[in-house]
Amino acid sequence: MPVAMLAPSLLFAVFLQVIFPVRACYALNLDKIKVHILNNDYKSAITEGERLLAVDAGAAHSDELYYLMGISYLKDGNYLRASDIFEIILNEFEKSPLKEKAAIGLADTCFLRGDFEQARVRYEQALTANPQGELAASIYYRLSQVALKQGDTQNAGSYLSKLRSDYPLNPELQQSIEICSLPPPGSDIYYSVQVGSFINPGNASNLRNKLKDKGYDAYTEDVDLSGKTAYRVKVGKLKSRPEVEELAAKLSAEGYPTRVCP
Repeated sequence: MPVAMLAPSLLFAVFLQVIFPVRACYALNLDKIKVHILNNDYKSAITEGERLLAVDAGAAHSDELYYLMGISYLKDGNYLRASDIFEIILNEFEKSPLKEKAAIGLADTCFLRGDFEQARVRYEQALTANPQGELAASIYYRLSQVALKQGDTQNAGSYLSKLRSDYPLNPELQQSIEICSLPPPGSDIYYSVQVGSFINPGNASNLRNKLKDKGYDAYTEDVDLSGKTAYRVKVGKLKSRPEVEELAAKLSAEGYPTRVCP
């Protein structure tokens, strides 16, 4: 995630095909769950998954079913149930090929609940367990986001530099660049509030000037998005997370759409 991008649904479809090849015992039923997930219909995926679990939770390869259930609960916002399911995979399926993904999923539930320290610990454990694995780039990205949430810009910069140098095509990194431009390699990381993004540079300049007239430290940044230039209007260059969140709240109260960067 900022990682040109496939549409999220297509990217996830490819992910499911690669990570979850059809297994004989639940082929049709698991396909139904996957379709619900691809359609962002997580409640239907949960309903179908719970039905299967009630029928035979101990069937062969049910770790895959549990994992799809964990993802569905995570996407539906039920982080407690998601964490329970990921822990089932970790504790009851010792040889499951999905254990690493379940460990990351469990860390994700901590991050989304706002328990950033526990998320950091779990991501680091997953990375230590398989530092050269196919999911290493995703873990580095997640660690960078934890660091930013904790106000640790030094470690955030280190993780992002690692991604840029070793995993430049990582989808999550590219997506982050598209959503909210990242600082150049080697430069200091600071927080800002993005209040607009335009294709027309005149519109960006007009908004910047209005904000300046109100006393805000406003400026524009140019970013290349798939061969097209976008002009982003930002306010502030702050070193701490609390400062930028206070600024974002103030701008939001004045009616501006806000996004804290990075």
